[in-house]
Formats: sequence, C-alpha cells, structure tokens
Amino acid sequence: MSNVPTIRLATAADVAVIHELLQHLAESLGQRSKFRSRTEDFLKYGFSGDAHFHVLLAEQDDVAVGLTLFFYNYSSWLGELGVYIQDIVVTSKARTSGVGQQLVRETARYAQQHGAAHLRLSVDRDNPGAMRFYEKIGLRERTDECIYAAYDSDFRSLVETP
Repeated sequence: MSNVPTIRLATAADVAVIHELLQHLAESLGQRSKFRSRTEDFLKYGFSGDAHFHVLLAEQDDVAVGLTLFFYNYSSWLGELGVYIQDIVVTSKARTSGVGQQLVRETARYAQQHGAAHLRLSVDRDNPGAMRFYEKIGLRERTDECIYAAYDSDFRSLVETP
C-alpha cells in the first residue's frame, strides 16, 4: 500500500463504498445496532438534486481507506459559513499513516474554497483516541457549549406536541 493517499470528491457511484466505510466505523465503535443508513439514503440526500452533504474519499492503491462526510452551516454570531464534519473514517490498516489528518485538512481546504471560514465536529466521549487525534492536529474542545439533540420518539414528540 502506498503511503500517500489520493483524496477526491465522492460521486454517486461511490455510495456502496461510503456505506461500507461508515458501517466499519459503527462496528469499530461497538455501535453497529445504531447504524441504520442504507445506500439509498446516501443517494437521496447526497447525490440527487440539492446535496445535503459531501464526501471526500481517501484511496490508496485504488482502495478506499477513509472518508469525511461533511456539510455547510452558518454561524449567526460569526456571520460566516462553516463546515461541519459529521463523520471521519479511516480503516484500521490505514491508521497512523496520516490519512485522517490529510482528510481533515483537505475537507477544510475544500470548504474554504467554497466560502467556509471555520470547521466543527463532535466526538463521542468514549472515544479518547479520537479526542487526542483532533487535539494533535490543532482542533480544540469547546467548553462553552453543550450539544443537545432529539432523536426517534423524542423528535416525534417534539414535532407532535402543540
């Protein structure tokens, strides 16, 4: 396997690989049961009409070894466009080779070329290895805010309550 990966913007032809890499991530985190996405979901939301997300794929010797799935957001306080990395995946064989760092940097560069001025992501509290990696490459934990969410029945209740 060559050391330097090629990073490219994914296309609709890549949805099976995207799905497989994200499934790998869920399994490596011991959260396979939470992974419900289907390839059709990626086609619908990322590669048809108005894309709601983008994916950069890292390939070594024509084999996908990682990805970032990201989308743009707007900060009303900063008055600027930002990019949010939803997922970063690097296969176990490609870890420690610099692929993850290259993916984050290429995502930031791509987003900057499209008007973004900041980058955000979140990490599971039970993933200290990822936390160390993000800090090592220059990301900093925000201690001034907490993430709140509503999923499944909580989301439906929020929607349905008058």
